[in-house]
Amino acid sequence: MPGMVLFGRRWAIASDDLVFPGFFELSLRVVWWIGILTLYLTHRGKLNCTGGALLTSYLIVLLVLLAIIICTVAAITCVSMKGTICNPGPRKSMSKLLYLRLALFLPEMVWASLGAAWIADDVQCDKTVVNGIIATVVISWVIIVSTVVTIIIVFDPLGGKMAPYPSAGPNHLDSRESSQLLNGLKTAATSVWETRIKLLCCCVGKDDHTRVAFSSTAELFSTYFSDTDLVPSDIAAGLTLLHQQQDNIRNSQEPDEVISHSPGPPQEADLDTELANCHHYMQFAAAAYGWPLYVYRNPFTGLCKIGGDCCRSGTTDYDLVGGDRLHCHFGSILHTTGLQYRDFIHISFHDKVYELPFLVALDHRKESVVVAVRGTMSLQDILTDLSAESETLNLECGVQDCSAHKGISQAARYVYQRLVNDGILSQAFSIAPEYRLVVVGHSLGAGAAALLALMLRSSYPQVRCYAFSPPRGLLSKSLYEYSKTFIVSLVLGKDVIPRLSVTNLEDLKKRILRVIAHCNKPKYQILLHGCWYELFGGSPENFPTELDGGTQGDLTQPLLGEQSLLSHGSPTYSFSSDSPLESPTKYPPLYPPGRIIHLEEEGTAGRFCRSAARYSARWSHESQFSKILIGPKMLTDHMPDILMKALDSVVSGRAGYAFCPAGGGSNVDVV
Repeated sequence: MPGMVLFGRRWAIASDDLVFPGFFELSLRVVWWIGILTLYLTHRGKLNCTGGALLTSYLIVLLVLLAIIICTVAAITCVSMKGTICNPGPRKSMSKLLYLRLALFLPEMVWASLGAAWIADDVQCDKTVVNGIIATVVISWVIIVSTVVTIIIVFDPLGGKMAPYPSAGPNHLDSRESSQLLNGLKTAATSVWETRIKLLCCCVGKDDHTRVAFSSTAELFSTYFSDTDLVPSDIAAGLTLLHQQQDNIRNSQEPDEVISHSPGPPQEADLDTELANCHHYMQFAAAAYGWPLYVYRNPFTGLCKIGGDCCRSGTTDYDLVGGDRLHCHFGSILHTTGLQYRDFIHISFHDKVYELPFLVALDHRKESVVVAVRGTMSLQDILTDLSAESETLNLECGVQDCSAHKGISQAARYVYQRLVNDGILSQAFSIAPEYRLVVVGHSLGAGAAALLALMLRSSYPQVRCYAFSPPRGLLSKSLYEYSKTFIVSLVLGKDVIPRLSVTNLEDLKKRILRVIAHCNKPKYQILLHGCWYELFGGSPENFPTELDGGTQGDLTQPLLGEQSLLSHGSPTYSFSSDSPLESPTKYPPLYPPGRIIHLEEEGTAGRFCRSAARYSARWSHESQFSKILIGPKMLTDHMPDILMKALDSVVSGRAGYAFCPAGGGSNVDVV
């Protein structure tokens, strides 16, 4: 539902968003009204005191005022329950009711102020009556303040510019005027988003990289939200419907036919070998996070184990590895990797926009020099993630299209310059010249590790990379194909990050619009049903859409109702093709790195419980990650500790199968 237009401007709230707040306020005011009425009826004989007449008048007027407000809020709640997201017709009286409700705040504020003044005037009446009136005054002001806060939250800085074109859009203007209007709106939106991001990241700094990241992130957000008129609750309802729709489609499908083939050279197609390598090198990717992840994984013993390192001052041990002041980080790294301090060449926790922490260590068990890049842990890292434009890399690999994610490529270039220009890799290979180079990372660190491996491959042809939960929007198609020979990615379950790219976000937006347009239920029912489904499960076959008698393929066709969700009829958006985020130059389709091992949960171990979860592993094609999957585990599957537990389960299970061949063949499919 497009945002409501009140006082000549658009607000970030729809007319069907007032069911739950209206019900809450209605319940509170009914209880409040009953309490005041009970207080008046049971203690009116005790109001024959100094100031009692004023208090009697205060209670009577307050009862009448509350009765009017209760009726108004009840009407708002009932009207808000009518219609659907794309059919606001039954709610056309909502604006008048809201004007009436806001007008009632004036006498309520006046009466609350008078009540506070009378109580402060040292009224000599029954203590119970005085305390009851004090409570009513406090409740009045709490509700008034809450309303003001709500108004601030739903205030849309662009509402004044968008309100003149709520439905017809700028289509009645000529092409030049329409273009000028839309460009003005986009510029204003970018400015608003940049201001928001600067306020949120006020402690990040103000260097050149940070300013560039602010601009890139603001442009991404303003472009993504510029062509739709959705309020936050519409997005929540759409995600709820998509989750149930996905579960319904999955349950109705036959098991996929699995075609076995070798994905590459025989020595690299061995799933067991690569899983064992992933299991080993994941320890380094986790160690790069330092003490926060270690303490999170070991909440009862972590601080005790690394406490001595946290309090230790700089020693020769730290001078051997160089880098920043490590303190707790070094102790957690030693415990996570099982290495000695002499095995570390360099550890750096320097963290800025486009500059990631990393460590370099000698892994004698695998005879490798390991470079581990840290994933997202700070606002600076988030800005790096969100600098999602594409930029061309200067690689000596013979690939024509060498484009990649801008923010991550710049972060990888920073690590590359540190490794090469500061002589860190030269120092490592001077100690162990026969070792091979392995680059690892998780999340943002996985993307940076993959790009770093591409940059280092010309100098170190034997380089290998293990990318754990890497972002999808990373490499061009040609670089993705090229990376398959030396990069392995590991993805767990429904993890959203390996499915996250600008292209996939645009696809998600279109799917949200379509499923909302097909829905024949009011929003509050969708959200209630969705909360129940997320918490307790149930049958997704009854999800509330109009497709019960049709086919899911109908969702690929645009509906007239979708047009009502487009912002001022933006000509830049089409359900069949163009979108600002699908620009082939700035936001081209990008892909995950290397060959992909997918760890999938077998059966259902509960919607949130993982203690009994069992996983299987298989090679997967990147196309299986071309859509964002909605579910309660889409975020938790990305956590490094959850990934490590799943890896432990898979590796130990496959080792058991290797020693028990009579128990049947492996349950791992190679596709």
